[in-house]
Amino acid sequence: MSGEANVDSTSLYDADYQLWIDDTVAYLQSRNFDALDLENLIEEIESLGRSDKRSLKSYLMRLCEHFFKLCYWEAERDRCLRGWSLEITNFRIRISTILEDSPSLKRYLEESFLAEYHNARRIFLKAGSLKSSTIPEQPWFTLEQALDHDWLPWQPAPSDNN
Repeated sequence: MSGEANVDSTSLYDADYQLWIDDTVAYLQSRNFDALDLENLIEEIESLGRSDKRSLKSYLMRLCEHFFKLCYWEAERDRCLRGWSLEITNFRIRISTILEDSPSLKRYLEESFLAEYHNARRIFLKAGSLKSSTIPEQPWFTLEQALDHDWLPWQPAPSDNN
């Protein structure tokens, strides 16, 4: 614990966040609940859940956006396919990691799927200067497909070099 008796826990939270965390952990471990800065502790715990939810939504939106790139950005596909595929893998891994830690967030992801599809669609249409009729307003893939590490909405033609 910090040992700074002249600094109360609320001002410590504002003055040195890491020291506040260290002190809070020490208070919890020693069961010194009276010393806890409950107001900020509650706020921090609530923000943990919001952070995971925001991350899930962001990764899902970016995943959908990259599906659009694969399917609709033909002029860039040959040059960018490898990078887009890596990004898709990255987003799927990040989503999977969050869901491994908090499986109950799968329902939140399901509830967010359509909205994030629409957000990705809006971004992609603007980035590509495309007409809105280019991309279906409703997803042509499921959330399960989107999260499936072996599924892609578009596959390159098999190489003749096999």
